[in-house]
Amino acid sequence: MELHLETVALFSLKLAYESEDSSPILRDDLVMGDYQRDVFELLVRRGDVEAIQLKVDACVGLALEAIGGVDKPLGRELWRLSSELRNARSMEQLGTQLLSLKDYLKDIL
Repeated sequence: MELHLETVALFSLKLAYESEDSSPILRDDLVMGDYQRDVFELLVRRGDVEAIQLKVDACVGLALEAIGGVDKPLGRELWRLSSELRNARSMEQLGTQLLSLKDYLKDIL
């Protein structure tokens, strides 16, 4: 699950900060500092669903803003998927919603 969390963060931050004339954002970039796999690994081991949701929500919020917000079709779907992740109450539910969110972000990159 840690890899999927890191991937969601990476894809979100790419949408928010990466531009055609700049170098690509990579997993070891400074902007990924709070969203690296080891950070998520600790939260997953603790079973801290709420902290994971807050971290993912921060990244997805930036991506949502970058694609034009909930007024745009891409933004509405991203909001819907992130809302489902925010409503997860267990690690199992979180994992299921996380995969949908990761796949969607990958598609719109």
